Amino acid sequence: MMEIPGYDGHPLVHEPELLQEPLFWLGHLYSCAHDEDAEELLFGADYEAAEVFHRELRERAEWPVFTIPLAAGHLLHVVYRAWKDDPGVDYLLHHPSWERALLLAKVDGHFMGPALSWLELFSAVDNGLPGGSTADPHRRLLLLPALGDDNIPDDAEHRLMAALSVLTAIEAPEELAAALVEGQGAGGASLWTSRNGVRVDDGAYSYRNPSNGFALTPEDLARVSTAFMP
Repeated sequence: MMEIPGYDGHPLVHEPELLQEPLFWLGHLYSCAHDEDAEELLFGADYEAAEVFHRELRERAEWPVFTIPLAAGHLLHVVYRAWKDDPGVDYLLHHPSWERALLLAKVDGHFMGPALSWLELFSAVDNGLPGGSTADPHRRLLLLPALGDDNIPDDAEHRLMAALSVLTAIEAPEELAAALVEGQGAGGASLWTSRNGVRVDDGAYSYRNPSNGFALTPEDLARVSTAFMP
């Protein structure tokens, strides 16, 4: 069992081996498929197999956790919350010097986020730091459900297509990549700006939008920006 400070009392288990399973990625990306055409491109003939795989994942006693190391010792944890009545995926940021982890996004029936801009996602993908669940850029890139950013890099679609081609058996990765980039993660597009070096967004359900009553504190917003610094 592993522990994430501030996220206590849950049966967390580090399970990087799940990232080798093609069916895992289909369910993981489901929240990014915003229409029937995108769903068809994502699941194809594997819909029933992916459904069974993720139902069994949600019904397990343990909650799988994947971790990506970030700048200056920060860690991004992706937790598969396997509550029977409230399953979902939580994205948490932590540093060994902090008393508790910061919740950045929740991907479930009541989405909260986004957690990341494109710039920050690519920073996590490309930093090459050891010690997490995977150093593979393709697997890291498919943190996509936590993304929301209308400023799309020129190579975003190509990089996502490459990841889909390597990690899944999807028949039309180029078409799916285009649909997922257009859909902009689980929560849709968000506008990111920088205020005194702190990146914030305008999402109505974002912990990183200081206008929201439930937003992170100014100190914590600065901490998050530091963690994802390229």
